[in-house]
Amino acid sequence: MFEKILVCFFAGAGAGLGTGFAGMSAAAVISPMLITFLGMPAYEAVGIALASDVLASAVSAYTYGKNRNLDIKNGLVMMAAVLLMTMVGSWVASIVPNRTMGGFSVFMTMMLGIRFLIRPVMTTREKMAETGGKKRVVLSAVCGTAVGFICGFVGAGGGMMMLLLLTSVLGYELKTAVGTSVFIMTFTALTGAVSHFAIGGAPDVLCLVLCVAFTLLWARIAALLANRASARTLNRATGAVLTVLGAVILTVNLLK
Repeated sequence: MFEKILVCFFAGAGAGLGTGFAGMSAAAVISPMLITFLGMPAYEAVGIALASDVLASAVSAYTYGKNRNLDIKNGLVMMAAVLLMTMVGSWVASIVPNRTMGGFSVFMTMMLGIRFLIRPVMTTREKMAETGGKKRVVLSAVCGTAVGFICGFVGAGGGMMMLLLLTSVLGYELKTAVGTSVFIMTFTALTGAVSHFAIGGAPDVLCLVLCVAFTLLWARIAALLANRASARTLNRATGAVLTVLGAVILTVNLLK
């Protein structure tokens, strides 16, 4: 019992910090820890991670939105494309015998963290406004299509890819990029969690409650701190969180 609480605490803390600071999916942190340290079946672990993602992403999105760091209009366009292409990617993955991109999300987490440390995103709201409304909608649909397909095919990495595309392609400043990313993830995680529980049955209730609670708590703390921080400080914090989490996830995967 103590071991279960301890594992869920650290898994939830890591996932919550990643979600609140960087829009990272909780599944990338919680799943490997539950599988490695508690011996939980992978499908059940992913379902718990997705369920933890729902409230953590929702409270993070609320916090970012309250501070006007959320683009709902273009976020809805990207979310529709992500949900649609996730199903397409899943179907393609089911007919392809060899998934060669298994470590993609872990690698992306570390590389994106290093990127924020070395080359911070210093785009301002004024610079964001230079991109026209129609162009942003089109780019949102294109980026959502790419993210959704890769998520469906690989099974992870959505939050990281959205953050990368929102900052690099759509030219979002970092806070708005994270806010929009967690807004989209609220609905994608809910869809994934419902389907996992419907297919795989009820999960370990204690693990589910603990992971949801700890992830929600730390995501709320991280989102509050992120919205009060300067752009440079947020870049450093985001980079540090992603780099450390990426290294931890890689280590956990090697222990499996």
